[in-house]
Amino acid sequence: MAEDGADGIPLNCHSSHLRGFNIFLPTAYYLIFFSGFLGNLFVISVVGSKSRRSGRLVDTFIVNLALADLIFVLTLPLWAISASQDGQWNFGAAGNLLCKLSSYIIAVNRFSNIFFLTCMSVDRYLAVVKLMDSRYLRSSQCIRATCAAVWLISLVLGIPSLVYRGVEHSQDGLSCVENDNSPFFLVLSLTMVLLTFVFPVLIIGLCYGIIIMHLNKHCVTTANPRTEARRRHSLKMVLSIIVAFVVSWLPFNIFKAIMIGSLLSNAGLSCDNLAWQRNGLLISCCLAFLNSCVNPAIYFFLDHHFRRRAKILYKTCTGKPKLVQSHTSSASFTNMGTSESFGTGGRTQLQIFE
Repeated sequence: MAEDGADGIPLNCHSSHLRGFNIFLPTAYYLIFFSGFLGNLFVISVVGSKSRRSGRLVDTFIVNLALADLIFVLTLPLWAISASQDGQWNFGAAGNLLCKLSSYIIAVNRFSNIFFLTCMSVDRYLAVVKLMDSRYLRSSQCIRATCAAVWLISLVLGIPSLVYRGVEHSQDGLSCVENDNSPFFLVLSLTMVLLTFVFPVLIIGLCYGIIIMHLNKHCVTTANPRTEARRRHSLKMVLSIIVAFVVSWLPFNIFKAIMIGSLLSNAGLSCDNLAWQRNGLLISCCLAFLNSCVNPAIYFFLDHHFRRRAKILYKTCTGKPKLVQSHTSSASFTNMGTSESFGTGGRTQLQIFE
């Protein structure tokens, strides 16, 4: 598997996959690959088709998040082939390079994915709660610089995957695994669990908790039905993103922490317990990877602005430019303030994604 493979299983323990893993895992990886590739390509096409005037600041994070997921899913066919061969990594002379490179891409995606979600949460907090005090922080230049910093940090944090991962001989043949003999790497991996899950979840929860309280107070004050409807839409979007993030990554990080803790403590676990941890990590990795194809569905079904842009792109591709122009013009008047423009001079209404 992309994150741990057969790590942590001694040589005197026979590898014990659950029945049907060589069918279930490749099928899951190919489904995630196809849906993630098409879904994120669709998101990039829709968001990228927006003009500077009609685009939202948060779209910069969305397109970068989709790009990270798109690059990641391109590595899944390699792991699908390996899983169909019971975890063996038979890719010839280029096997070690492919092992390191694909593992590095997965690590970079893991970090950038979570950091972009966290940045989006902070951006939503600034847009809703600190609107008048965050004009510079929410400028297009500042957000682009933030995205560049996220990519740079993610690329650096992924370097240990290049150093401590490679093809090794095991009792089952060649496997792409991590070097679990290095205490430094194990401590670093445990630190990454805290850095890329616990802290981001705390930040996301804090930001959206304050946002929800602010929106509740705002709606009570205005007692406006349209504002109340927007609040419900915003809360639905917020809840969907948080649930998708936590459900996808929580099991993986739990199993990852358990395995690292067992290795660091030199606990004398039985072969059955080690195999249970390994199989649990394999399943939880599939769930974590599934997050890369869930986000496009969330945007399409819950983001009205994204759906409008998708319809405009469809009409443009089918040769209806006049209708598109008319729709865009009417939308600019009927939905003033509902989408955040890249300009800094206009007013921005209290919205989360609308």
